[in-house]
Amino acid sequence: MSTRTPIAFLKGHGTENDFVIVPDPDNVIDLSPAAVAALCDRRAGIGGDGLLHVVRSAAHPEAKDMAAEAEWFMDYRNGDGSIAEMCGNGVRVFARYLQHAGHTTEGDLAIATRGGVKTVHIAKDGDVTVGMGRARLPEGDVKVSVGERSWPARNVNMGNPHAVAFVDDLAHAGDLYSPPPFSPASAYPDGVNVEFVVDRGPRHVALRVHERGSGETRSCGTGACAVAVATARRDGTDPAVTGAPVTYTVDVPGGTLVITERPDGEIEMTGPAVIVAEGELDADWLETAVR
Repeated sequence: MSTRTPIAFLKGHGTENDFVIVPDPDNVIDLSPAAVAALCDRRAGIGGDGLLHVVRSAAHPEAKDMAAEAEWFMDYRNGDGSIAEMCGNGVRVFARYLQHAGHTTEGDLAIATRGGVKTVHIAKDGDVTVGMGRARLPEGDVKVSVGERSWPARNVNMGNPHAVAFVDDLAHAGDLYSPPPFSPASAYPDGVNVEFVVDRGPRHVALRVHERGSGETRSCGTGACAVAVATARRDGTDPAVTGAPVTYTVDVPGGTLVITERPDGEIEMTGPAVIVAEGELDADWLETAVR
């Protein structure tokens, strides 16, 4: 990468889960884990919970097989530079970027992710709905802990792993700077996103989340879906059992998401997505930052 070539970037967020966006249709920018971490640094970089690397599916080895279904691949990275399978808020912001850049318009589109091809609808009112696929509910008991407290947790996989714990007070989650301990270790060999959940009203809950690789974030889309799935099982409203779809309003620190699960198991998430700014990265700075 030439030290003289500036790199275009944008900044966006979905319910305040914020991302650095790097358009790279031909997959020519070398985004090492150190480079991603530098860009996502809130003091020395642009700042973000993660990075959305925008690549044409045909140009990325992990997405070539999905190119016939989805033109664009969301090469998502956590704020620490590690690779993640999926990010629900990230998909909404990714779709908003494609609209902003003129690659798509209002209506339906498909986006390739490491968690598979996701169907997206951009509404006229600005909200974006993402088909999040089906949840998997691995067997086995899981427990999460904060300090002296511990709770049973529901193991939910949304293409990435989640542990959902129902608590009396969101303050019991602690500062969430470091990953809450969980057991057994075999339940999540690659780490886990942990959601702490309280009830707000009928089919209305609120959460705080520690995202694997990012710490506490203002929102987690796959986490909100996992919480809705776990709450439906707790409440006896599992659509596969009742035959009727169920919708939960999920408050996150950065706003509100609406999650619907259908009898066939398909889950849809609706919420806002905003492009905040765009500009150019100093390529010399980036090269220096990763040394």
